[in-house]
Amino acid sequence: MPQFDTQFFPSLVFWEIVSFGLLLWVLYKFALPPILEALEARERKIRQSLEQAEQQRAQAEERLKAYEAKLQGATQEAQMIVAEAKAKAQRLLEENEQRLRAESDRIRAETAQDIERERRKAVDALRAEAAELALLVAEHVLRRSLSDEDHRRLAQEALNTAIQERMSSN
Repeated sequence: MPQFDTQFFPSLVFWEIVSFGLLLWVLYKFALPPILEALEARERKIRQSLEQAEQQRAQAEERLKAYEAKLQGATQEAQMIVAEAKAKAQRLLEENEQRLRAESDRIRAETAQDIERERRKAVDALRAEAAELALLVAEHVLRRSLSDEDHRRLAQEALNTAIQERMSSN
């Protein structure tokens, strides 16, 4: 094996070091700058993406807070509207109850007046009927015709007697 021959070995090592150094210099001069540039570009892109993501997260948090505030405001407004509607409904209910009570009282008063009026009519009609009956009875008893003055006097007496009996029976 000639490579391991002591006569050729040191020169081979020398040329391998030179060629390796030359390879490193070529790589450093031509290949390494684009690789480093690509790595730096990738790092910048990643950093920008992270910054954008952080900004978007911050914006999203701000929007979330704004939406939550709006939601809370809308909830409070809805609760106020519901409370106002309940209060208005209660007021309307109370107003209707008062109006119905007033109407009921008015109807009761009118009915009481109608009943009193009808009772008076009935009493008056009963008095007139009683007076006529009393006159007929008196006419039959006396078997004679009475004058107008006699009619009135007898009717008044019969009426007074009927009223007294009626009052004493009630």
